This record gives sequence, C-alpha cells and structure tokens, in this order.
Amino acid sequence: AFPGVPRGRLYTIIMAAAASAAADGAEEPGMEAEAQELPLGCGGEGSSPAAGRSPEGEERRDPPQASVSNGGDAEGGKELVELKVIWNKNKYDVKFCLDSTGAELKQKIHSLTGLPPAMQKVMFKGLLPEEKTLREIKVTNGAKIMVVGSTINDVLAVNTPKEAAQQEVKAEENKKEPLCRQKQHRKVLDKGKPDDVMPSVKGVQERLPTVPLSGMYNKSGGKVRLTFKLEQDQLWIGTKERTEKLPMGSIKNVVSEPIEGHEDYHMMAFQLGPTEASYYWVYWVPTQYVDAIKDTVLGKWQYF
Repeated sequence: AFPGVPRGRLYTIIMAAAASAAADGAEEPGMEAEAQELPLGCGGEGSSPAAGRSPEGEERRDPPQASVSNGGDAEGGKELVELKVIWNKNKYDVKFCLDSTGAELKQKIHSLTGLPPAMQKVMFKGLLPEEKTLREIKVTNGAKIMVVGSTINDVLAVNTPKEAAQQEVKAEENKKEPLCRQKQHRKVLDKGKPDDVMPSVKGVQERLPTVPLSGMYNKSGGKVRLTFKLEQDQLWIGTKERTEKLPMGSIKNVVSEPIEGHEDYHMMAFQLGPTEASYYWVYWVPTQYVDAIKDTVLGKWQYF
C-alpha cells in the first residue's frame, strides 16, 4: 500500500503510532473546546443525543441563570404595573408590583402622601380589597387609583378652630348673668313680691288650678293674671287696662328661670313672635305650676 517503503519499516511506523495513541488517550486538538461552545440542551440543528454530556456519558447540568431586569418593567424578576394615584387634586405616577396586595399599596400611598393607611379610602372599581393582589383584581397599566382621606394635620387644622369656638361659646354661657340679675329684670324684681302673690310649693309639680293665676307682675311692673281657656285653646293675659286672648298655637316657646334668692318662684316669658324681642315676661310665678304651664301652652298635654 505504500510503494517504496520496506515492509519492516512500515510495520515499525504503524506500531509506534498505535502506541502513542494509546498512551495519550487524547482527542484531536480543539475538539473539546468546540463541544463546550455548543448550547447545552438547546435542541437545535446539528446537535446530537450526546450533546451536553461528559466523555464518561454522565449528563452535564447548566449553570444557574440570574434574574434579568427588562429595562425598568420589572424589579428582581417581579412584574410591575404603572398606576396613576389621585389624591386631593394631586396625581402621582407609580410603578408597583402586580403581585402586591392592596394593604401594601396603601403603605406606598402613605409614603407618597403622608396619609396613614387607616385613614385612606382607596378606590378601584369600588373599594380596594386589602387582602387581594393587584393582579387578582385585574389592575392594568394606566389604571387610575382614587384615594380619599385627610392627614392627621388636616384633621387637627379643621377641628382645632371648631373646638376653640365651642369652648368660647361655653365660656360665654358661663359668663352670662342669670336673667334675674340683668338690669331690665331687676327693676321689676327689686319691687319685691306682690302683696297678693299666690303661695308656692317648692319641689312639687301640680296641675293648673281651675282659677286664673294671679298676684304676678309684667315687665312694666303692672299686675298681670294668666287664664288658660283650654276649651278654646287660648291663653288670656289680663292686665288692668286690657286682656289679650292668644291662641296657644301662636306661642312659639315658653322659657323660665328661678328667681335668685326666691327659688320657689320663677320669672317666665311667652314668645309671641319670631325673636326674643317678642317675649312677654311674667314675674313671681309659683314654681309648682311652671311645668304645667309649659306643657299646656306647647301642647304636650291638656288638663281637663
């Protein structure tokens, strides 16, 4: 097969080559590197069943792959969704994890607005459930999230003036003099009890008597009597000069206050018009009849 080569020499060459191959046990240079450059288990053209296996026939494992961000649309392999959070005429563009819950979104809103989660009312197609994820309630890119609520500072700013105003009103009420100390009433009360004042019974409530209530003064210091015409639903206010016959339904209100130092008698006013200027004042009304007068005039019950 090899002209000109002696048979003995040829035999020597072949045997030397075989011995060298057996000793090295090596493949042709470059073959191992080319096998490692192939995609492992890719299943593409040119691959063979043996691809991806070690020379001993054991299966080779791919190295672990790191999570890859897709340019801001995911963080750590998590899928994000773009939201528009609207609160108190302010708008916030937010990227948030689609698998986060409504409670976690409230925490995010807190960091944006300062509005505590407990004071937030978050709306997306109704009230946002705290226990469900945004994926479960089908939140999509561009979704509008409406937030209603006030910060603690806002609440304090609103309530403080209101509370202060209420305290001022209460303080004014405490400072307000009793009616019997006011000048307009003192000039009548300083005259003392009328000589014919009706006797009083302190701590007792009685029905209206069948006779007119008399022995009282009006604002001008003149004598006055009260007659209750129940069958006509009228109150007659009589003085020396004339008698006013008033339908009880025309009397807007009845107020009274004990007379200081003489608490068994009251001063009483009948409101005949829309304002306090229309009060008709009567002094030295026996205390046992005060409630009966109010109830009868205001229609709470009738005496028969």
